[in-house]
Amino acid sequence: MLNKGLRDQESIRIDNVLQKLMSLVYVPKFWNLEDLLYLENELKDLGMNIESLHDFDEKELIAHLERLHFDWNHFELFADFLMTLSKDSQFDFLQKAIAIYNYIQQESKIFSFGISTKIANVK
Repeated sequence: MLNKGLRDQESIRIDNVLQKLMSLVYVPKFWNLEDLLYLENELKDLGMNIESLHDFDEKELIAHLERLHFDWNHFELFADFLMTLSKDSQFDFLQKAIAIYNYIQQESKIFSFGISTKIANVK
């Protein structure tokens, strides 16, 4: 278990990585090698790459993110990243995003209309 100072630093680090990932996928595009290298570099900070992200099943991905000390907001941002990455590109991580949203709804014990709407929009 992390103490409060380390937990805050880790949370800030994760926030920064997720913001960078979102900035990379915000504009829809077909990914070329240079774009993929930027994406791979940012995913490396989360202990994964495109191939491992593809190879993880939903439960393995959630367990991996838990080991990184993701909070509910981090899980939601990562699922948002997966949805955005899957939109108008050659990647399809929508089922993983749905699994993460469902995990948040079930495990956080708090119902979120926003997450429910995101799940409905994907389906």
